[in-house]
Amino acid sequence: MKTYLIAISQLLMLFLCGCTAYHPADLETTEQPSIYPHYADVTFPCNIAPPNFIIRTEGEQFQTEFGLQGEAASFWVGSSDSIVKIPMKKWKQLTEKAAGKTVYFRISIRKGDQWVRYADITNRVSEHAIDPYLTYRLLYPGYELWNEMGIYQRELSSYKEEAVATNRKFGHQCVNCHSYNQYHPDEMMLHIRGPKGGTLIVRDGKVEKVHPKAPGFKYGPTYPAWHPSGKYIFFATNEIQQFFHSSGTKPIEVSDLGADLMAYDLTQQTAYTDSLVYGDAYMETFPTCAPNGSDIYFCRAKGYRKGMALDSIRYDLCRIRFDAETHRFSDLQCVYPASSLQKSVSFPRVSPDGRYLLFVQSDYGNFSIWHPESDICLLDTATGTVRCLSEVNSGDVDSYPTWSSSGQWIVFSSKRMDGLWARPYIARFNPETGETGKPFVLPQENPDFYDYCTYTFNRPELILSPIKNGKALEKAAAQ
Repeated sequence: MKTYLIAISQLLMLFLCGCTAYHPADLETTEQPSIYPHYADVTFPCNIAPPNFIIRTEGEQFQTEFGLQGEAASFWVGSSDSIVKIPMKKWKQLTEKAAGKTVYFRISIRKGDQWVRYADITNRVSEHAIDPYLTYRLLYPGYELWNEMGIYQRELSSYKEEAVATNRKFGHQCVNCHSYNQYHPDEMMLHIRGPKGGTLIVRDGKVEKVHPKAPGFKYGPTYPAWHPSGKYIFFATNEIQQFFHSSGTKPIEVSDLGADLMAYDLTQQTAYTDSLVYGDAYMETFPTCAPNGSDIYFCRAKGYRKGMALDSIRYDLCRIRFDAETHRFSDLQCVYPASSLQKSVSFPRVSPDGRYLLFVQSDYGNFSIWHPESDICLLDTATGTVRCLSEVNSGDVDSYPTWSSSGQWIVFSSKRMDGLWARPYIARFNPETGETGKPFVLPQENPDFYDYCTYTFNRPELILSPIKNGKALEKAAAQ
């Protein structure tokens, strides 16, 4: 009876796959096969695109079964090469069935006249979806070719990528710091730097170029954070300098020579600041706004002095209150004194519920994308405890962390593959425990994509719907 059921199951898979014959295993091994990317022991969102991969264990033919743990395979993919492309429709059907459960990749490889079945590779499928779109800036690493870059959006349930705004359409000016109000692209901003530079603001269905630098401010706006009301954007106003080294592991160093904070009123086009976050004594940068709209977290270091060694500049994580009615700043506090630990903080981001805060920690400075020692850390705002996310970090740059709108996922950039190009990684986050799962690189239709892509993925940001006014952004940038 059991043999009969297995035969029926195999015939059914043959019918479903509509390709070469299914091959039962001649031998089995407890060894797991090597695959790239390493989609093993990770948790996938239920709406992620198929995680195509390459089998790197040698053989003449390859066969991969996909199914729910404890059940017969739902479908299989066979080929004479080692590339496994998972059918979109069948993957979707499997993940819908497997939400909250474990799926397996069961790989068999023909070696000579025998088919060897390897130990199952298992992954979990979460019942929690991730926001449907991921946006990022694509550019060449090192900024040698900064005049060719753009903002792109990727549909995460498929492989569809679309250019939102590329700088070839507006004089090859620098485009950066895309930001959204609560994950909604109908309220967003984008910086343009160059002869026709400015800040593009999207509100009420319109795109407007503004120049938020107020009279009396030393520096122009740089790093943004939206107030949840949509009435304000908090900016760091920075004087930034790039330093190029002829040798060493850090070819480029980016440092502030001065930085302050301000709140920009979008309706009145007026900027507000306070001596608490303005002046030469300290440098304030990378603001991020808590969901309550009053807690503003940011990074703060002692002010730069001529001749100061760059590796002596270290930033603490601070918080200040903002009153949206009176435009007043108050109650400045240091919530994590990283400098006292000979460390430095950058890129803080508050979770959607305000409970947690992700940030990047490195040895010094605040532009951690050139620091191989950079790690992503987590602050519990309720207890004040901080821990580095060992389950997420690698031996190379991990940076630019951000949250999904549900707080169930984090996305970040990592150079762990080769130390040069940053790629987007996704990891499950448990808001109840503060624990994260093993991260996985964003799936691509061609699994060897990251071997030949020469662009780096910069500042990944999740959004709830696609950006539809890319042409209007490019037109406004060119004016």
